[in-house]
This record gives sequence, C-alpha cells and structure tokens, in this order.
Amino acid sequence: MQRNKNNFWMTTKDYFFIVVGILIYGLGFSAFLNPEQVVIGGMAGLGQDVYYLSLRLFGYGVPIAVTMYAVNLTLLAMAYRIVGKQFVLRTLFGATIISLVIGIMVPYFPEPFIPEQKFMNVILGGILCGIGIGLAFVHNGSTAGTDIIAAMVAKRSNVSIGRTMLYVDFTIVSAIYFIVPDATLDNVVFGFVTLFIVSNVANFMINTNRQAVQFTIFSPKWREIANAINNDAHRGCTVISGMGWYSKQEVKMLIVMCRKIESVTIFRIIKSIDNNALVTQANVNGVYGKGFDEMKIKLTDDYRPSSEEVEQFRLNQEQQEENTK
Repeated sequence: MQRNKNNFWMTTKDYFFIVVGILIYGLGFSAFLNPEQVVIGGMAGLGQDVYYLSLRLFGYGVPIAVTMYAVNLTLLAMAYRIVGKQFVLRTLFGATIISLVIGIMVPYFPEPFIPEQKFMNVILGGILCGIGIGLAFVHNGSTAGTDIIAAMVAKRSNVSIGRTMLYVDFTIVSAIYFIVPDATLDNVVFGFVTLFIVSNVANFMINTNRQAVQFTIFSPKWREIANAINNDAHRGCTVISGMGWYSKQEVKMLIVMCRKIESVTIFRIIKSIDNNALVTQANVNGVYGKGFDEMKIKLTDDYRPSSEEVEQFRLNQEQQEENTK
C-alpha cells in the first residue's frame, strides 16, 4: 500500500514538473523568440518553417501549434517500441500541453517582450527554452519534438541528448534559408545562437545529477575513512598499496568515485576523521556500472569473441596455472 502511494506521489510530481517545464518553454518561445522571427530548432522551429512557407504560398499561415502536434504524433508512433509505453504516454501528454500552450501564448505576444533588444530576447528565450526542455526530461517527460528522436538515440547509445538535438535542430534552422526566399541571414544566425544556447542549457539541466568525481585519499587513518565512506556515504572504496618516496614508508591510497552532489559528504567524512589527509578531487566524464549509469552500447559481432577464441583463452589460462605450479 505504501509503495503504491509513493509511486502515485512520484508520478504526480513528475507530471507537475513536466507542465512547469512546458510552460517555461512556451514562454521563452512565444514571448522572446517568435516575435523576433527567429526560427529555432525542434517542432516549434519546424512549425515556424511551415507557417512562413504556407503564408507566402497561400496567404494563410498554418498555425505553429497544429504543425507541432501533427508531427509529434507521427514521431511518437515511431518511437513506441524503442523508448517504451511510459515515455510515450508522458510525451503524448507533453505534446498535447505544449501545443495548447504555444497555441494560446503566441497570439498574446505579437511584439517582443523586450522591445528593440533582439540579441537579449534571443539569449533569454534560448535559456528559458533550454530550462523547460531539461526540466521535462529530468522528470521522465518531454516537450516532444526532436527530443523524441534524441531519447530514441540515447536509448541505444551513449550519445548525449543535447548533441542529438543539436544535429537535428541544425538541419531545421538551416532549412529556413532555402525554404523561404525572403529569410535573412541575420535571422538564421540568431537561430543558430538560440540552438546553441537551448542544447547546452538542456544538457546541463539533464546531466547535473549525473556528473561524477573521483577522490584520491592518502591518510594513516585510511581504514576509518574507508569504513565511514562505506557506511555513511554508501559508496565503495578501493585500497591501493604504495610507497611514499620521500618517507620511504608504505602508504595506503583510497580511490573513491561518487556523484558530484555527494562530494561534500565525502569531504566532511574525511575532515571529521583526519583533517591533515592529502586529498585530490578530479572530475570524470562518466562512471558506468553498479550504482552509476548503465552502459548503453550495442555490441556488434566484431566485438564478440568467437568460440575458438574463448577456448584458446581457456587453454592459455590452464597452461599458465600449470607453469605456476
């Protein structure tokens, strides 16, 4: 019963923050970017492309929200088997909400939020859109659009979500220059600036709690520190034997890996036990395995050892054991 209550609370909280993220994204796009006629990436950018093209050809612009919703539904149908039912349901929720938000907000902002400050509008709009996308992703949702493609890629590989979005959105922003003859190079450049800001802010939001650090600890009280890190910080330690060349005495070195947000806890443990311990801290690009992130690498046949190689390896091991005896 308690477990069901916790799941309900977590799901409710996720949907709440997905809506908050979408509202932030919608505000950044509708109030800062779209009035400046800056074409951005994602389905919003594709919707802008369709709007300007249909306006020029037929005298009537297809609403951005309509294009966004139609394309999002198509992408979700394609992503169903890859990213799973739960992600699709949350993203369908996000796609519906963001289409409504864009459809409602765009008419309310016919002029830029900050008049005659195009660069400032681009900066603020890009930051808000990035925060909105990142917030939705952190809570297992999506603002839909190219981040559906990004989620499919991230499910199969270690390519970051921000990088995938950058590639797809780069194509969308570039296309406006060829689709609409009266599109200026100035708007395209601002679109690239916005694209860069959105992708990096979103990546920062998504990966903040995945950043990891590695500690190297030298202390005569290494045993107490290792036990405290195991028991209090719930992280593992590796003990390595070495020798201090200045003292010519044997020393023990602790290697500890943890998430960046846990580094303060590790420092407090060390300081409470040995204030004179020698400690180094280094940022690492990623930690994969038990207690950290999963390695999402799909092995090909080229990387799989053949049965003959496995047998040869076993025979070599047996031969080495015999030689040892």
